Amino acid sequence: MSKLPQSLGELRHSRWSEERVGNRSVRQEMRENVLDLLQQGEPLFLGIHGYDDTVIPQIVNAILSRHNFILLGLRGQAKSRILRSLANFLDPQIPVLAGCEINDNPYRPICRACRERVASEGDQTPIAWMEREQRYVEKLATPDVTIADIIGDVDPIRAARGGRDLADELTMHYGLLPRANRGIFAINELPDLAGKIQVGLFNIMQEGDVQIKGYPLRLPLDVLLVFTANPEDYTARGKIITPLKDRIGSEIRTHYPATVDEAMAITAQEAWVERNGKRQVRVPDYMRELVEEVAFLAREEKKIDKRSGVSQRLPISSLEDAVSSAEQRAARNHEHLAVVGPIDVYAAIPSMTGKFELEYEGELRGAETIAKDLVRTAAGKVFTKYMGDADLQEVVQWFEAGGQLKLLDQAPTAERVGSLRKIPGLFEHLDRLGAGPKSDPALQASAAEFVLEGLWAHKRISRSEERGFYGAERRPETREMPPRPRRQYN
Repeated sequence: MSKLPQSLGELRHSRWSEERVGNRSVRQEMRENVLDLLQQGEPLFLGIHGYDDTVIPQIVNAILSRHNFILLGLRGQAKSRILRSLANFLDPQIPVLAGCEINDNPYRPICRACRERVASEGDQTPIAWMEREQRYVEKLATPDVTIADIIGDVDPIRAARGGRDLADELTMHYGLLPRANRGIFAINELPDLAGKIQVGLFNIMQEGDVQIKGYPLRLPLDVLLVFTANPEDYTARGKIITPLKDRIGSEIRTHYPATVDEAMAITAQEAWVERNGKRQVRVPDYMRELVEEVAFLAREEKKIDKRSGVSQRLPISSLEDAVSSAEQRAARNHEHLAVVGPIDVYAAIPSMTGKFELEYEGELRGAETIAKDLVRTAAGKVFTKYMGDADLQEVVQWFEAGGQLKLLDQAPTAERVGSLRKIPGLFEHLDRLGAGPKSDPALQASAAEFVLEGLWAHKRISRSEERGFYGAERRPETREMPPRPRRQYN
């Protein structure tokens, strides 16, 4: 690899010529790089699932149109991850004037200090190189953010040390936006930014200049502005002012995964399941689906506030907690294999209840009760997929005949399997769940418990905290009474 130019003179005679660097804006740079990736068939957003036919094409259109844009969606829809991935569309590195606070283009310096340096030093002006990761600047909007944080302010200490007037451009302390020059500036949760701060973004978005403390400083920044926000009907803390919305080129709506398979891919990518400890951890596919179905059902549950959404963090945290429960049981019983079962998903309820907001009716029932109902319903849906046509009547009859089984949370696998084997016909269908006769007993215990959970979800057997699983309680049949004869009155 050839040595990078270290001075303006060397830069002029390199492949980073004035035509290539001096006249190429960051938006044009991203546009060209995205087109190259599309032509090569390369993936644009690694680790983003479920957006290939919806969100990603809209983002690509915005970049190709050289638009500022906003991602609008509920919590847990990968908005921040998408914004941080935008840096991959920048060049690997670009030349900047060494020591410049706002990453000035060597061929087109915009700050007065750099203009004076180039005028005095000429081709000997030193050059530095900026990596693409350094060109992404992100700010979380909070009500206490000031215009000085975003745009900048006059620095009286700098003025005193330099013996300069406060109106001198060289006394300016630049905020985050000027420091993002020649890069991407992202603001998360834009509605939380005070209205007067949003007004401060008008000029930079339309005319390309900023003002600091009323000083008419012409600073034509080269920056792509991107934002995230929750829908305005949900965000009660603030809103995006209309003139600012009008200046945002594209508004792109994100969404939750459309299918369980997409959601499982996200959870598998994000959840910490591979613990790399002394014992193996196994999460059967039907248990992964059960955890994912809980989130899908929660998004449709009437007792849960749909405006706040149910984040994809719910299944991620729940799966991690369920794995920890299985791991704890295996450690207590000195077992080599920890297998997640329904009992572990119930143990993970504390990781669910903080992930959704309740409506009034939900508040009356309580978050924990609603979470348990969601787990039960999810178990029923997954049970139908895997065991829908299995003949489990023999299992049901055993309970109807007075059979009863209570499984303890921390019981050893051998004890659980021994108790479950007392139920006739239960182990005959476990191969559907990947737990055949030759499988590890821990896998068999998890699968057998899942079958009982599914039967309870479909109300073919009953369950309570005190008794465990037992026969479904049937209401006594009521015979239709003949009509009473009317009394005759003379």
